[in-house]
Amino acid sequence: MTNQSEQDFFRARGFGQAIGFGRSPAVLVIDMIRAFSDPAMMLGANLDDEIAATRTLLAAARKAGWPVIFSTVAYDDLDFKDAGIWALKQKGVMTLRAGTPEVELDPRLTREPGDSWLVKKYASCFFGTDLPSRLVSRGVDTLLLAGCTTSGCVRATAVDACQNGFRPMVVRECVGDRSRAAHEQSLFDLQAKYADVVGLDDACRYLETTPRPPR
Repeated sequence: MTNQSEQDFFRARGFGQAIGFGRSPAVLVIDMIRAFSDPAMMLGANLDDEIAATRTLLAAARKAGWPVIFSTVAYDDLDFKDAGIWALKQKGVMTLRAGTPEVELDPRLTREPGDSWLVKKYASCFFGTDLPSRLVSRGVDTLLLAGCTTSGCVRATAVDACQNGFRPMVVRECVGDRSRAAHEQSLFDLQAKYADVVGLDDACRYLETTPRPPR
């Protein structure tokens, strides 16, 4: 966790400038699946608070008619070859087999008609997927990020969002991690370099008050 002197140092060097919300948002819920939200699972952690906050974020997006996208990570090959060398790094990949309950959305969250489902193989929701095309086709310029883990798939997705020209807004209350230290350090790093870390209230207010662009 960073101390005040480190924060002051980064601020003095011009880090952490606000990107700001854009004109057309979407909510991207990253890997809030059973394998990650069940503390008994190899890759799991207690994400009760983050899931409750995400439900609030989703309600605001749906009320205003903004796009909602959920992601999962799942492997089809029997030998997990589609996980590449990532499977060598962490044994928990073996719990992410396609077609099993582990890769399904946490039951406390629901997909509604019109919500999108994105299947990925690696950390970033952008890598090897059609996410950029989906966003461009809907005129999205801002991504409100929820999900897990902050130091892994959330961070990777936020960095790629920035690199692909989308405004990444990491909703603090809606992202979680197995490690509190990794969570806090990742939020600091994202705010300093790649994204805006925003509060849930501000995110919901933005969703509810931003006018829908004309078709």
